[in-house]
Amino acid sequence: MTEAIQLAISGATGRMGRVLQDLLRDETRFQLAAKLASDRNWRAAPALDVVVDFSAPAGFDAALAHCRQHGIALVSGTTGLDAAQRSAIADAAHAIPILCAANFSLGIAVLTRLLHDAAAILPGWDLEILEAHHAGKIDAPSGTALALGRAAAAARGQDFDAVASLSRARQAVPRQAGSIGFAALRAGDIVGEHTALLAAAGERLELTHRATDRAIFARGALAAAAWISGKPAGLYSLDDVLAYPGA
Repeated sequence: MTEAIQLAISGATGRMGRVLQDLLRDETRFQLAAKLASDRNWRAAPALDVVVDFSAPAGFDAALAHCRQHGIALVSGTTGLDAAQRSAIADAAHAIPILCAANFSLGIAVLTRLLHDAAAILPGWDLEILEAHHAGKIDAPSGTALALGRAAAAARGQDFDAVASLSRARQAVPRQAGSIGFAALRAGDIVGEHTALLAAAGERLELTHRATDRAIFARGALAAAAWISGKPAGLYSLDDVLAYPGA
């Protein structure tokens, strides 16, 4: 019989952390070895195979440092990371296996592929990305919206940071050709909605994904955790997991 994967949850008291715990009660692939709510808990963390992180940027730093120090695989869905943290991920991937995704939904993975293709085929069309989440979500635009924008920019050979228009508040200039615009809504208990809108004179194309159950993200993260456990050091993506039979 295969030995259970020793797993820790970073951000265990958050929304996703609680959903993960609910799913793990019926899981045979994993043993929930630690539930961590802050960086102080890492001092007492047991031996682990993988950490699943849905915390905040500061909590992510602690999780990444612990995983790198102890040779533990890391799966993270924490959003709002800055350029220095993304650089730290790339550096740590030389030592441990890491999979970071702004969204662990299979539907979002397909949406990303579709947008990449559409942006490449329609390079002259305006592109706007709209997203909506629950009232308690802090970062805006969402990490998923930014990931969609980066996929579209890559398809068009653009520098994302140069073309991204993250906010038009108090701007007294018209839309710049070639830019990628973002709009964010925060209200009620919306789990997550993302729309990529491509528009030209006389027509528009809308690609939309709506999540109604937060468990889809947790299930995707656990599939990623099962897949990455035992993998060599490297930076992996959700695309690597999609072909995994247990996903």
